[in-house]
Amino acid sequence: MSDKRWHLVTYDVRDPKRLRHVAQTLEGYGERIQYSVFRCRLSDTSLEQLRWELAKLMEDEDSLLVIPLCPRCAGRIPKHSTGDQSTWAEPPPTFDIL
Repeated sequence: MSDKRWHLVTYDVRDPKRLRHVAQTLEGYGERIQYSVFRCRLSDTSLEQLRWELAKLMEDEDSLLVIPLCPRCAGRIPKHSTGDQSTWAEPPPTFDIL
């Protein structure tokens, strides 16, 4: 089983220049769902690295919300939502048990 979990990451950045930098950083970690909402499959280490990178870019007036999703919740994304939710399911193991 992978140590990575799905997270919803959303932000509100007041300055357009910082906004672009935050969005570009998040594009390196996940997939944009809406303008300021990303889905990211992260390990604990990569989550801390992302938070550290964003802390350097963001100011006190900006806000960041990171919501971890359990596998069951990630798999229950409604089918009527826009986009392809089939990739939210846990990926199959990359090894065989003999």
